[in-house]
Amino acid sequence: MQKVILVGKPNVGKSSLFNRLARQRIAITSDIAGTTRDTNKAVVNLDGREFLLIDSGGLDDSSELFRNVKAKTLNEVKNSDIIIYMVDGKMLPDDEDRALFYKLLKLKKPTALVINKVDSKKDEQRAWEFAQFGAKVVFSISVSHATGVDELTQWIEKFLQAPKIVADESEDFDEFLQEFNDEGELDLDKKEIDYENKNIKVGIIGRVNVGKSSLLNALVKDARAVVSDIAGTTIDPVNEIYEHEGRVYEFVDTAGIRRRGKIEGIERYALNRTEKILENTDVALLVLDSSEPLNELDERIGGLASKFELATIIVLNKWDKSEWEFDKLVFEIRDRFKFLAYAPVISVSALGGKRVHKIYSLINEVYANFTQKLQTSKLNDVIGEATKIHPIPRDKGKSVKIYYAVQFGFAPPKIALVMNKPKCLHFSYKRYLNNKLREAFKLDGSPVVLIPRGRNSQQESENEE
Repeated sequence: MQKVILVGKPNVGKSSLFNRLARQRIAITSDIAGTTRDTNKAVVNLDGREFLLIDSGGLDDSSELFRNVKAKTLNEVKNSDIIIYMVDGKMLPDDEDRALFYKLLKLKKPTALVINKVDSKKDEQRAWEFAQFGAKVVFSISVSHATGVDELTQWIEKFLQAPKIVADESEDFDEFLQEFNDEGELDLDKKEIDYENKNIKVGIIGRVNVGKSSLLNALVKDARAVVSDIAGTTIDPVNEIYEHEGRVYEFVDTAGIRRRGKIEGIERYALNRTEKILENTDVALLVLDSSEPLNELDERIGGLASKFELATIIVLNKWDKSEWEFDKLVFEIRDRFKFLAYAPVISVSALGGKRVHKIYSLINEVYANFTQKLQTSKLNDVIGEATKIHPIPRDKGKSVKIYYAVQFGFAPPKIALVMNKPKCLHFSYKRYLNNKLREAFKLDGSPVVLIPRGRNSQQESENEE
């Protein structure tokens, strides 16, 4: 897939343009220079032509952290196909911008100079000053007012490869045509989700400085995320699409979470964005620092994986610095994270890359369990046997019955328990049934959602009689 990268100094509007082109709020935007420290990526579709849009960190030498950001950005530029260099139209051109732009032109790739924040006649006059850059392709735009962006997207489209739609020879051609709507677009409502072949979305969560960014870098075998001892280095979610042994994974390194009283400045946006990311995630990697004692914040963050009903793996990072015995630490985790009792635990050293490769097989395993279809007959046999061994407590002297169970959802498995008195099934009995299902089915790493449901009113009244 072709890559289009947005490049420029801090606070020129790269993230705002990224969000507009991607048509969703992915990158955090603020007036604080240096808000974007890692690259954000999103697949964008222009009239059937897809490309990977990259929002890079600002080019800045003011600190060691931002010099690392700059180095990563320039490395991303080398691997991109189309370059968009952005400048602030409210400011006069400077020598540093001009030198950076010349450096990019030497790469011999399609390159455009985009002058952002051109909101008035005065700004338009000032924009002419950028003619000294000698750019062959120049766009004056205002992302905030959505002016000039259409012309820019049309220029990008000229360099994109045309889409190829090929019918599967093994299927009936009439059936192939029926999958498209009147506008000739693929009708997704007619397609069932192919869990077996879709990209697995993996969210990396944890406290600040537990090594989430180092883990992402080790998983994709690249310095993908900026790593620093400065707490709160990662504020934007850092996403990376990576293929491993024929399977595609979409990793997101979320911002580290602090105690509420310690969240500062733009980090409050990062906390909200983390929850947004988890709404659209399959597997959570809960990263714990095994060189430190567990604390209440670890439990709260683990609660997010439970809240969003995600397949979960607990990753004990910095194991090379840990003084714990593995079995003893797992025992404490099971005691403190009872709501994640189903999550497997693995110890790694992300900086050294030790045992990180084993995470892939764990992801595949818990994802398969997370998306599986449980055999209906076996499901009902298990529920029936469980209620015989330990009958449901009666309600005001009347029996409470489960007539049958049926799976109605996936990711995670969602099971309806059709009953005569659905409101009378205590949560402790649901936990008992959940444990019985785990004994009978392979459900490691995946939550199971049990929902009591009543039959129609006529059937219920007949049962009462």
